[in-house]
Amino acid sequence: MYDLCCVGHITKDKVITPKSIHHMAGGTSWYFSQALSQLHANYLLVTAVGASEMNYVQELERKGIAVQAVHSRHTVYFENRYGIDLNHRTQRVVQTADPFTAYHLRDVYSSYYHIGALLADDVPLEVIQLLASRGVVALDAQGYLRKVENEKVRLVDWKEKREALPLISILKVNDDELTTLTGCRKIADGARLLAAWGVKEVVITLGSQGSVIYCDGVFYPIPAFVPLQEADATGCGDTYMAGYLYQRSRGSFIQQAGEFAAAMASKKMEAAGPFYGSEEDVEYVINNAVRTTLEQRIVHQA
Repeated sequence: MYDLCCVGHITKDKVITPKSIHHMAGGTSWYFSQALSQLHANYLLVTAVGASEMNYVQELERKGIAVQAVHSRHTVYFENRYGIDLNHRTQRVVQTADPFTAYHLRDVYSSYYHIGALLADDVPLEVIQLLASRGVVALDAQGYLRKVENEKVRLVDWKEKREALPLISILKVNDDELTTLTGCRKIADGARLLAAWGVKEVVITLGSQGSVIYCDGVFYPIPAFVPLQEADATGCGDTYMAGYLYQRSRGSFIQQAGEFAAAMASKKMEAAGPFYGSEEDVEYVINNAVRTTLEQRIVHQA
């Protein structure tokens, strides 16, 4: 029995910024796992890669991460391109992988599950239903809102959202994904609608403006912590969720967990690749870094 489990594909990533081009492993499962390895969590990754990328799995195992690798004919291949503003990116999908099935998760038991789908059919409804019967399900909505057309990615609504959302305790979206999923342009309206549809904790990330968590009718404004430098934003959202779920699984309250998550994401942004800091580094950021104040108008937009 694990405290935390992530289900998602590892990807081959090409990350392009105005300053550099990097080729590396990526995907929610990769960044989430690397971050948790630094926190020494009781954690399992269920992933899938093609045979030529099994070295990614071996790298995680060398760091002490328990990995259950499912065979896939191919590995997902993403190209992520950033401009001057690292809050926004364009994506190209060069190659996709085989989806997960309930059979792949038949012997996986955990208190918390994080579903890191990269594309809409990666983790189908039957898998969400199975995991929700066993523990708390967290999910990053981004993959379910992606449609690939001629290798380019655009946002579309999630067709099975009304069946899936009541099964999801913790849902992460950014502001664009919130609008796509709910049709609401106001953050407060979108958060309340997702709660009405069954989500218990709605986590809305707003990049350098911070984040907002909505639970039981209360908005928790989470500040952003200003990084020493902005080197690479890829995986910041996944790092945020690793920190948030790590804290929630240990009994931390929402505000404390959110601030830990935000500080962890800030520390990750300072260097290319995954989070390589420590829990002490995160606490140092919380206690010493400059915070951005999340304006109430951003939350309520009255």
